Amino acid sequence: MDKSGLLGEVWVVDGVSVVHVEDVYDTDIDDLWAAISEPARLGRWVATVDGDLRPGGLFQASFTSGWDGPGRVEVCDAPRHLLLTMEPGAADETQLEAWLSPDPAGTRLVVEERGIPLEAAPDHGAGWQVHIEDLRAVLEGRAPAPWSDRWADLRPAYGQSPTS
Repeated sequence: MDKSGLLGEVWVVDGVSVVHVEDVYDTDIDDLWAAISEPARLGRWVATVDGDLRPGGLFQASFTSGWDGPGRVEVCDAPRHLLLTMEPGAADETQLEAWLSPDPAGTRLVVEERGIPLEAAPDHGAGWQVHIEDLRAVLEGRAPAPWSDRWADLRPAYGQSPTS
């Protein structure tokens, strides 16, 4: 697969991977914020979450990708910025960050996951692209496509050499 259909890229920073994906959605910033921060809406496209979703709060997440684990809310600056620590305190802890900003076509969403082991970067890159594609489908009133099929299609392109 060439990279022309990709919504993101993988970088290497300090020996670990950073996955960066972004897209623009035809909705206002408040609606997009609700879609990425309210449990009922998150469950439609990315994960079921349960717990304390205030800054400092701990929660449990079960992603459509199959990942399941704890997280902690670090920053929640509605409707523009969300920072989470996934697997807090564990050896495989990562930081998951989202920024929303107005765009002439609606609202831009940028998602980054930092601290990913190099060998796992293709999995995470493809996974985050599928998640934000699923968000688009839900916002447009469609059902998300089968997750694993799309992930398998995207993974080879995210497996090409990351940039540093």
